[in-house]
Amino acid sequence: MNKILLFSLLLVSFFTIAQVPQGISYQAIALNGSGTAVVSSTVRVKLSVLDVSAIGSVIYSETHLKTTNPQGLFNLTIGQGTVISGVFASINWGINSKFLKVEMDATGGTAYVTVGTTQLLSVPYALAAGSLSGSSANESIEENKYANFAFADNGQSKVYAFNSNTSTWVMQNGYAGTTLISSNGNFAFADNGQSEVYVFNKITGTWVMQNGYAGTTLVTSNGNFAFADNGQSEVYAFNKTTGTWVIQNGYAGTTLVSSNGNFAFADNGQSKVYAFNKTTGTWVMQNGYAGATLVSSNGNFAFTDNGQNKVYTFNKNTGTWVMQNGYAGTTLISSPSN
Repeated sequence: MNKILLFSLLLVSFFTIAQVPQGISYQAIALNGSGTAVVSSTVRVKLSVLDVSAIGSVIYSETHLKTTNPQGLFNLTIGQGTVISGVFASINWGINSKFLKVEMDATGGTAYVTVGTTQLLSVPYALAAGSLSGSSANESIEENKYANFAFADNGQSKVYAFNSNTSTWVMQNGYAGTTLISSNGNFAFADNGQSEVYVFNKITGTWVMQNGYAGTTLVTSNGNFAFADNGQSEVYAFNKTTGTWVIQNGYAGTTLVSSNGNFAFADNGQSKVYAFNKTTGTWVMQNGYAGATLVSSNGNFAFTDNGQNKVYTFNKNTGTWVMQNGYAGTTLISSPSN
């Protein structure tokens, strides 16, 4: 049986009916248990909007029956599916945080597999103009921005993080005087003495530990974190969506780069490049690296193989590397969205 591993991404797109937006466009990649795209097949998706937290009450739920394209992609509009419960137009986006829970059956049935739960931030709050009374949409957006805080107690070797979603402080033992860093409402620190890294995930409201840290730089991007263990030739990436660490072997001391929540590194000895895709939560390898500069742009990566006259690009949307022949030593440039 096919098994869905992870959903893809949310896209900013609203549909206006009678001056009130009635849907949020959503695109996803369906994968089977081997990590291969489920292509040209029917899948059924269950979407639920949760109130307050990632384990909050369901205030709206619907299903969609979709057919994937030859790359495993499909599109739908949240708010325009077959309703299970609630009224999409009645959701008050201006009160409390909102989370989207995604479940899927890759065979088109109703044996749903939970894909993940992620917080809806600024995108859906554009809907607030149609659900507020007595305050402006701008005021609503400002009120719903998260404001998390953290501090370290060096004497007790503890770190405390405040999660505005749940309005609680969460403590973690193990702090040993290293730098406490933050990104997009999440926090992280390294305990060099124990070779451990801890990340506070605002979505789950918990600290998550990973063994293996060996004093290298802790890199952050868009709420995700990564570090390299040079002694073991491994790289670890923390995915805020799933709340888990994902390991990749093969690191050989090159620079670990980040872009829009994704990470990449090159293994010069093996002529390989690895990219971590936050959407699928997996590392994807590409052969052919020959020491050229690894370029990043808006979550995508690219590098050139001068010896073979090739250019390789990693596409975050499809989670794949794409090769092009013809490179002849010119400068590889990028053009991110404005």
